[in-house]
Amino acid sequence: MADAVPDAAAGATAETAAATPLGDGGGKVTFVGAGPGAADLLTFRAARAIAEADVVIWAASLVQAEVLEHARADAEVLDSAAMSLEQVVAVYARARAEGLKVARIHSGDPALWGGTQEQLDRCAELGIDTEVVPGVSSFSAVAALARRELTIPEVAQSVVLTRLGGGKTPMPPGEEVREFARHGTTMALFLSAARSGQLVRELLEGGYPTSTPVIVAYQATWPEELIVRCTIATLEETVKEHKLWKHTLFLVGPALAARGTRSHLYHPGHFHGFRKADPGARRALRERGAGS
Repeated sequence: MADAVPDAAAGATAETAAATPLGDGGGKVTFVGAGPGAADLLTFRAARAIAEADVVIWAASLVQAEVLEHARADAEVLDSAAMSLEQVVAVYARARAEGLKVARIHSGDPALWGGTQEQLDRCAELGIDTEVVPGVSSFSAVAALARRELTIPEVAQSVVLTRLGGGKTPMPPGEEVREFARHGTTMALFLSAARSGQLVRELLEGGYPTSTPVIVAYQATWPEELIVRCTIATLEETVKEHKLWKHTLFLVGPALAARGTRSHLYHPGHFHGFRKADPGARRALRERGAGS
């Protein structure tokens, strides 16, 4: 593989990208979800997209280098950490002109905080074909590491994915953590460790009790991962004790400690297209007001 350093074409400006003749090459850009860190959490489709790419653009600060083992030896490898959007788009324009396949590797799932939509929009303007390969999000990876289901019957049936306001990207009106916290369900909070005091205040203002369980995860699935359990009352001191300020995710909510509930899906009184209900168990469910 080529060195993971942007070349002259990658250093082009937006004007250079616009001036690059499209030609008839076609080309394709595949946005690849690399998952939370561990290289073996790549999907087969993701690995294939990397293996077929002429150019691989990856975030060295967010994705483990092992994912590059899927790339061809002659692939051009660029580190997006040193590139602006305009420089990345210049590579896409070159790929369109020369008929190249590009694998744009994002951490986690490209649908969440990946900056993918602005790239997809520019690819559409360039007329280059695109594909998006989903990846494992860090919130589901953390739930797996903690061995917790986030949707527990009769406790929490929704998961709110959000971030704390006050960072680089403004939050739209009505999307403050305190507003989401009013639902009292499971929350996954990204990009919020640097303002843990504010996070605690907004969670409490939204109505969570101080005893609400919290899972704090740093660099989930990386060799240096740290998974710590605490409560909202001890969240701030936990973050400061471990000196966490980035690459940290919080799971919050009563489902993280719930016990004793049962899903109706595998209840003998529940029926579906592949299984008949036990009559006695069915009556018991109806008596509880479970309906059909």
